[in-house]
Amino acid sequence: MSDVLELPRSVLLALWLAPDPSGARTDRTALLRAVQGDDEPHEVISGDDSPVPLGEAIDSWGAGPVDVAALVLAPGDAGAAPAAVSAAAIDAGECLLVRTPSTCVALVPEVEQFGSAYEPGHLVTWHSTPVPDWRLATVGRNGSLQDADRDLRQGLITVTEALVRLDVARWQDDDADQIAALRDGALPRWRMPDHLDGRHARVLGSAARLRAIVALATRDDGGAVSLWQADQRSAALRDVDRMSRRAIAAASTFPTP
Repeated sequence: MSDVLELPRSVLLALWLAPDPSGARTDRTALLRAVQGDDEPHEVISGDDSPVPLGEAIDSWGAGPVDVAALVLAPGDAGAAPAAVSAAAIDAGECLLVRTPSTCVALVPEVEQFGSAYEPGHLVTWHSTPVPDWRLATVGRNGSLQDADRDLRQGLITVTEALVRLDVARWQDDDADQIAALRDGALPRWRMPDHLDGRHARVLGSAARLRAIVALATRDDGGAVSLWQADQRSAALRDVDRMSRRAIAAASTFPTP
């Protein structure tokens, strides 16, 4: 299961919108394929305007330099989301911030699922809202890529200790299979832009892996024998998830020099 690790749509879009250090223009067809995946074609809506295709919205920003940052959020943690979109971004669990010479907006994806559990489909509408310049607050809140890399190493220790406290013998076979898949999983290469460097890719992969492990671990109360122990373990896992979300944001923030 090499493609078991996934990234939020906002993160994928940020990675593709980030300037290529070589100066090459981004392949728009490849961008849309990577970001949309198996979704129906994405649309962008601003205020009371009619929805437009994602590619058309990107074209409307012009050919100048683009600053982008993706935020991965959770209830109680709005991160660096601008006030105008913080509630919607928390509900969505993500947000994309974009600044060009002519606009500064926050895009929050609204995802509607249709079909069955076996053949799901998704309709995605990005709601675009004008916001103040977000760069200083976002870069300061997310921290550096170096900080994220270091914190992920500590997060791995923390989540490993939390997993050790689980009564693994009580886990179902499919849980063990998922842990093995997460351990060996990688981000799907076809969804990553060619200009993404190795360090960013490593941080994104490690953070996505930790988030997935935390999600699996929180389905079970583990071997805790008291409410206090269960609360302590849950708090540790929440801290790892928060740290992982900040690491993903740090690795998908690209202000222009």
